[in-house]
Amino acid sequence: MKQEENLLSVIQNPPLGSGGIYIHIPFCKQACHYCDFHFSTSLKKKTELVNALCREMTLRKEEVTGPLETIYFGGGTPSLLEEEDLEKIFSAIYSTFEIAENPEITLEANPDDLTREKLEIFSRSKINRLSIGVQSFFDEDLKLMNRAHNSEEAWGCLELAKEYFENISIDLIYGIPGMSNTRWEENLNKALALDIPHISSYALTVEPNTALKKFIDKGLVKPVDDAISEAHFEILQQKMEAAGFENYEFSNYGKAGYFSRNNTAYWTGKSYLGIGPSAHSYDGKRRSWNINNNTLYIKAIEKGELPLERETLSVTDKYNEYVMTGLRTVCGISLEKITNEFGLKFREYVLKQAKKHIQEDLLYQDQDRLLVTQKGKFLSDGIASDLFLLNQEDV
Repeated sequence: MKQEENLLSVIQNPPLGSGGIYIHIPFCKQACHYCDFHFSTSLKKKTELVNALCREMTLRKEEVTGPLETIYFGGGTPSLLEEEDLEKIFSAIYSTFEIAENPEITLEANPDDLTREKLEIFSRSKINRLSIGVQSFFDEDLKLMNRAHNSEEAWGCLELAKEYFENISIDLIYGIPGMSNTRWEENLNKALALDIPHISSYALTVEPNTALKKFIDKGLVKPVDDAISEAHFEILQQKMEAAGFENYEFSNYGKAGYFSRNNTAYWTGKSYLGIGPSAHSYDGKRRSWNINNNTLYIKAIEKGELPLERETLSVTDKYNEYVMTGLRTVCGISLEKITNEFGLKFREYVLKQAKKHIQEDLLYQDQDRLLVTQKGKFLSDGIASDLFLLNQEDV
């Protein structure tokens, strides 16, 4: 029960603060073939965009009701920011919001950006955590995904980054067409040899309207094989457990003291404010999302307008989100929480829907909690969908 107890401790005794802020930097050097996030490969509007980010914070400062415990630069490619960009953004954050003591401040970075000069800039700033998009240590994988870096840069940037940062996470992708079990295991061996304290690892997914989807449809790239992805996931689980990592969320592995506070806040339902084009926000009752167009975003913010849409979550929405996020963590779903927040009928419903998966050894009940078995982890999203409620009249 060590893993469950550690994450439960994080949830029950969270760091001071009331949530986080996510800042979307919508620029990339080139388009990765699998990516469907919002970004532009032109940096012409970077200065205007940075100014708009700072202005949006002022426009939305009332949406944050307590000290921020996490600040996260995502994208896109935030490591394209220059020192003056970071100084301007941090000045806006610290002058607009109350910040908790010792916040986690993460910047996503690409290996090809992490020169010694850039790392020195980041280390002089308030950033205290890097999330580096390695994806693979092999050139054939990186070329297929159209990543901007090569395998030498992937390895070299991590050796260099360790001179400046202790809290480092890397992303790795498995299930890549043509990736054998041996090559995936070698990827993990390389990552572990670097003694990185946090690894996020995801199965390659084929999103609509991406270059990868078009290449597969045309027969230029082999389709993603779920059986291969599942085999890679099993290797991942075994290697990470043997190396002393805790699988606190099914795609995330951390050494003790290095769980991502930003991600944990998402999975435990804490509020967050999303700043920038396409950024999403959540306040416990409503979700909102900004327009995914840089030019229209900048023009609206310059006029003092918020280019966003909002939706108020229904009881069913909140239940379904709790099921989805809860099942992905080692804490699982609390039946007591479901009863207290949604009612006894929801508890009866989730147990009824879970029965089949318990019989198939994909779920198990441990006192108050429903948890995914080791066998069920790779299938957790499908299991969650079976536990979803489509119509509140069904309970």
